[in-house]
Amino acid sequence: MEKSIVDTSQVVLVDLNDRPTGYMEKQEAHRQGLLHRAISVFLFNTEGQWLLQRRSFTKYHSAGLWSNACCTHPYPGESPERAAQRRIKEELGLSCPLEKQFCFLYKTALDHGLTEYEYDHIFTGYATDLPEINLTEVQEWGYFSPALLVQDVKAHPEYYTVWFRKIFPEILKRQ
Repeated sequence: MEKSIVDTSQVVLVDLNDRPTGYMEKQEAHRQGLLHRAISVFLFNTEGQWLLQRRSFTKYHSAGLWSNACCTHPYPGESPERAAQRRIKEELGLSCPLEKQFCFLYKTALDHGLTEYEYDHIFTGYATDLPEINLTEVQEWGYFSPALLVQDVKAHPEYYTVWFRKIFPEILKRQ
């Protein structure tokens, strides 16, 4: 039996209830501002600090901005849970149990004429190992206290990705 090949450049287009409606090349979906599935992972250490990454300067949008531990788009046929585990390994070299927290929709303009319109599945977990970052994805990383993040996001929102600023307060409420 022939094994199917997954097209990793495709995102899963969805309706407002997260039901798949088709597939599209990732950057084209962002150019057209079409609703698609995404995941965002927030990791903490045992001291309650948040693991943030600074996105690589080579990313096609939001380059050089600070954000949650990782995020991505599930491949066609890949569950959000599997995509979250895959991405923490690819970007940070980490593996840890993740718990799904909630989903939310957001739409916002990005740089380079792109629009982020995502049905985002949010996961949290605790990392006990230090990251081994993939430099094509991550410029740098650090652990930060929630109190410091609250102050810095308020003082310098332009340093953080749009989705981080939207999800951050909701995660804080749930801790």
